[in-house]
Amino acid sequence: MDTLRNMKIFVEVAEAGSFTAAANQLGSTTGNVSRAIAELESHLRTRLLNRTTRRIALTEAGERYLQRCRVITASVAEAEAEASNAHAKPVGTLRVHALSSLGQNYVVPAAAAYQERYPEVNVDLTLSQNVPDLLEESYDVALRVTSGSLPDSAYVSRRLGTFHSILCASPKYLEIHGMPQAIDDLSNHTCLQVSMPVFPADRWILEDVRGEHEFMLPDGRFKVNVPDAMAVAVLEGMGIGALPTFTVRSLLRAGSLKRVLPDYQLQTLNVFAVYASRQYLDAKIKTWIEFLRDWTDGALDTESPAIQTTSNG
Repeated sequence: MDTLRNMKIFVEVAEAGSFTAAANQLGSTTGNVSRAIAELESHLRTRLLNRTTRRIALTEAGERYLQRCRVITASVAEAEAEASNAHAKPVGTLRVHALSSLGQNYVVPAAAAYQERYPEVNVDLTLSQNVPDLLEESYDVALRVTSGSLPDSAYVSRRLGTFHSILCASPKYLEIHGMPQAIDDLSNHTCLQVSMPVFPADRWILEDVRGEHEFMLPDGRFKVNVPDAMAVAVLEGMGIGALPTFTVRSLLRAGSLKRVLPDYQLQTLNVFAVYASRQYLDAKIKTWIEFLRDWTDGALDTESPAIQTTSNG
């Protein structure tokens, strides 16, 4: 038995004063309305209506039950309206997951701009190096970074853009050890390693107009799994490191870091937004993903004139 449906019919009958009038209001038949009330009374083991050939009247139990049904059906209608509105208007809390460096340097500024446009959305951002389970951990959107395509899954993904990493060193380091002029020169330098799934652990794959070139990394004196921590190590003059452009852009502009081998960049990485379903997509999720696609234009672009100019100094 559909209790909620029968409760709604009961309220309509009580307010209309007859089965026929209620059936007309509901676009149903008198027989269907009569059966719904009979099912409800059988389920409750209580008579709700006294019936005569000419009229119906609520019993005492029916009067009490009617008040409860009105509250319940009104709450359901309100909940349905709120859920439907979520499809049309961005409101509520948006739970987002991203890798640490991507989140700090790309997602946080994007979230600030997004909330200016959609002030009724709260952003709950989690940063970690782990790949979450969207459903088990209740995330609306996860931002994933990969060197190729994402593996097949039941989730929906949209590519937001691409970025590269570049080799950087501090002016202090380069003053002491000199600026490498070719890939082979890196063998005479301290090369710092970022340990992340999207990068090979033992080599740098450098790209230029001629294609890809591998440089096998010697056993490093320093290895870390977060690009922002690598940026600190490079700033401290510990060696040459590969860093995402969105992490080092401001440092290059300020002259705190210099680009090494500016004709080369590390392999292209893709940024994807991953979410659970395309059907009945919540407005805050839909607008967030669309906003990120627009925000990406320039935010992840490696070929920024400011980067090129500063790095050659």
